[in-house]
Amino acid sequence: MIHHELTPGPEGAPTVVLSNSLGSTLSMWERQVDALAEHFSVLRYDLRGHGLSVPSTRPDTIDDLVGDVITLLDTLGLGRVHFIGLSLGGMTGLRLAATHPDRVDRLAVLCTSAHLPPAKAWRERATVVRAEGTGAVAEAVVRRWYTEGFHDREPERIQAAVETVAATPADAYAACCEVIATMDLRADLPSISTPTLAIAGADDPATPVPHLQAIAESVQDGQLLVVPQSAHLANDEQPEIITEALLAHLRGPCLHPAARDTGDAALSHTARRHQAAPSP
Repeated sequence: MIHHELTPGPEGAPTVVLSNSLGSTLSMWERQVDALAEHFSVLRYDLRGHGLSVPSTRPDTIDDLVGDVITLLDTLGLGRVHFIGLSLGGMTGLRLAATHPDRVDRLAVLCTSAHLPPAKAWRERATVVRAEGTGAVAEAVVRRWYTEGFHDREPERIQAAVETVAATPADAYAACCEVIATMDLRADLPSISTPTLAIAGADDPATPVPHLQAIAESVQDGQLLVVPQSAHLANDEQPEIITEALLAHLRGPCLHPAARDTGDAALSHTARRHQAAPSP
């Protein structure tokens, strides 16, 4: 059973779906909900086995997580929606847009990747978590979610994030690690026609800028926004910039100006500074 929360927007407003990252819950979108709800109905849900979602079975592939979204939309009587996902939520959004283009109006993916090797690292993490619990990896995971400056400024938020990861059931977390290990969406990207905004954290060690650049360049209608002073949970670290960008993308054809201002030289410079890392 997929736990969800629906925040109503204006009468007749379209719905935007928010999909969380591995080890988090729907609460990761708290800094976006109020602003989005001024224009949209906002549907947040917990990934299978995360938060209050009870896994009926463990996911084996990214298509299982996409199936959860389709089932939720059908249950709520929702047809075509906007979709925003971060990390594993972004991977879910990419596959959803590729396999169910009639259900996605506009897509935004944050701090994610179409392919995130090495698979061995994901399988090793899954093994550790099954043996020792998610608490064994929680601090290391959250260390990569935020920049060092955020860790220094917001110790209470950091501790809350560690506790959220540690509370994720081990088998569900491990199963999602194995989903990422086997996932390769690169061949899907050219078929995605929905307007897509790819948002990268400039300091994200888990899904560095080139991963988002590849998405923006490979889909049919993509734009890239690189957000400074932000790591993997960029929406939490830089909520004003990202919320403004999401609203601009969802409300019309003109994307956030910063997305258009990210030229080749800036992208190349960023790509040189960030080496791909094995895991978020």
